[in-house]
Amino acid sequence: MSLTRRDFARNSAITGAGVALAGSAGVLASAPNALASTEAEAEGGEAADAHAGGVGYGPLIPDPKGILALPAGFKYRVITYSGKTKLESGEFTPSNHDGTAAFDGPRGTTLLVNNHELKGPRANWKYPVPLTEGLVYDPAASGGCTVVEVRRDGQVAEWVGIAGTSTNCAGGRTPWGTWLTCEENSDRAGSNGMTKDHGYVFEVDPSDRRANRDPKPLKFFGRYDHEAVVIDPRRGHAYLTEDAAGPNGLLFRWTPPKGFEYGHGRFRTLPDDAGVLQAPRCFDSGGKFVDDLSRATKTGTVYGVDWVDVPDRDARTTPVRKQFADGEITRARKLEGMWWGDGGTYIVSSYAREESPGAAHDGQVWFYDPKRRTLTLKVLLGVNPDPSEDGALDGPDNITVSPYGGLVIAEDGEGVQHLFGATDSGRTYPIARNELNIGTEDEPEYSEFAGVTFSCDGRTLYASIQTPGIMVAITGPWKRQRR
Repeated sequence: MSLTRRDFARNSAITGAGVALAGSAGVLASAPNALASTEAEAEGGEAADAHAGGVGYGPLIPDPKGILALPAGFKYRVITYSGKTKLESGEFTPSNHDGTAAFDGPRGTTLLVNNHELKGPRANWKYPVPLTEGLVYDPAASGGCTVVEVRRDGQVAEWVGIAGTSTNCAGGRTPWGTWLTCEENSDRAGSNGMTKDHGYVFEVDPSDRRANRDPKPLKFFGRYDHEAVVIDPRRGHAYLTEDAAGPNGLLFRWTPPKGFEYGHGRFRTLPDDAGVLQAPRCFDSGGKFVDDLSRATKTGTVYGVDWVDVPDRDARTTPVRKQFADGEITRARKLEGMWWGDGGTYIVSSYAREESPGAAHDGQVWFYDPKRRTLTLKVLLGVNPDPSEDGALDGPDNITVSPYGGLVIAEDGEGVQHLFGATDSGRTYPIARNELNIGTEDEPEYSEFAGVTFSCDGRTLYASIQTPGIMVAITGPWKRQRR
């Protein structure tokens, strides 16, 4: 059923376009270089020194080991390190860590499923995901997932969850305790050395190794350059992001077939054309169609959303995003991480420049409310004038909802890279800074952060430095962020 202009006008009156919505993330602030939120404007827009107002954890202290700068009282521990730590089978931990989720394991352990964003033939990489028997989709592909078990005594074990997939970027956890890993690559068999078609979502069960045998692509989610996925635990919809350009990618909604019941192994029972895959068509409070999310220039902007069926989800002749004419659907530049929380999903658009028709920005975070069928802009980062300077933020990517309020976001921009928090009351604050220089002294280079996720008890924040591939566990005096 379409969301009519009258419905949207009524919903806008309820939520208040440009006013905070309820929920633990609320209206989120922007970074010092960003366009200010409504509350920050009311306070004079001074969000740079957030800690002075009781928000955050203070300045970051340089790390003598040259890996991670953290606030006073915090510490980190390396969990896996590509080329240094080893799997149970004896091979080195694969490189290029990306999306991650944490699960409670047996006997007090924590299980983490870690994507490895490795594209193309295996010969291109020194540490690809090992081809473990029974867990391989395409033996030519280098990517996949590993499962990391962190035991109560601090010991770590790691094994392969799936192998032979390509460019495993983000993904998402399911309400029944599995991980959906997404291929951000849609090579066809015979292209780039691949022996099977790619561009799919696969399910990985961290608790049951047998469930991962004979990997099956979940083709009903579509074949395109996937980023992330979340499951609405109440309504059953899946939401998926696409990171692509020329034209810009899409947000998708998948509706399961009538009577389908979620659970372990249930996706494997569905045919390739199960359910309905759709793309969004957004419009503003005046009923005007919005062609690209970069049109929004102020936090608090609210768009109504209709959903349009995808003609050919497997993209047999035409990429999915190119199957729509101008004016049919709403696009966005670099749709990245998502996380379910507060009754909806947070969605990242990493940046938009000349590839987008609207205003240039260095990051957006949107919130989709499935009940009201609205998208609300929560975070808007202005173009970073000098990425080499510490303090400014750009290029949000992986994201998680914090048990202490607000969001924690992994930065994948230019120059200095951070993990940073965004509170529900209009402040941002640093949590960590990557100090591992993979460039030169004259031309330093710092890899993106990825895989940000809290342990189920909320005591540990896990995150990764993508290159060379380092997963860390961050602990310290976490506190609920003040308004």
